Amino acid sequence: GTLFFHVCARLKVPAFLGSSFAFLGGFATVANLDTGIFAGMTYGEKLPYACGGIVVAGLLYLLLALVIKLVGIKRVMRFLPPVVTGHLLGLSLAPSAVNNASTNWFLALIALAVIVIFNIWGKGMWKIIPILLGVIISYAVALFMNALGFTNADGSAILDFSGVASSSFIGLPPFLLCKFDVTAILVM
Repeated sequence: GTLFFHVCARLKVPAFLGSSFAFLGGFATVANLDTGIFAGMTYGEKLPYACGGIVVAGLLYLLLALVIKLVGIKRVMRFLPPVVTGHLLGLSLAPSAVNNASTNWFLALIALAVIVIFNIWGKGMWKIIPILLGVIISYAVALFMNALGFTNADGSAILDFSGVASSSFIGLPPFLLCKFDVTAILVM
């Protein structure tokens, strides 16, 4: 999706692009719905409804973009400054972050430390890509720890390549058509 956006924008993109992980909380909520039409459904059966909610959210984004274009960015920024919108996104992703970090707190703290260090003291390009550096450096530490035989707190391997080994060299995910339900739309 990001590459398609770059092509459509002729490589003239803003410094910040909205991320696909903004919908993680919505996906988790839809996956855990167990009432109404969602009662007894598997996660795979609920996925098209979450995707339908994202389609509606995308249409809402287009409508909001038109309103912002007509009203002007300065008026909108007065009501939705980055400090407010950034905190809202951060708070909505906090449960997912804690859940992911709880698998291996040591690696999570390394990633956090790298991100903070490069964000505060980084120079030039290093200051622009602290999250990417956090991922790369913590993954390198994970590779090293895995090679030494360390495991996660629950005894599982830090890195598990069995899924990669058993997968096809080239493949496509299954194609699903979106389904629409007002509950999933409101959640997303």
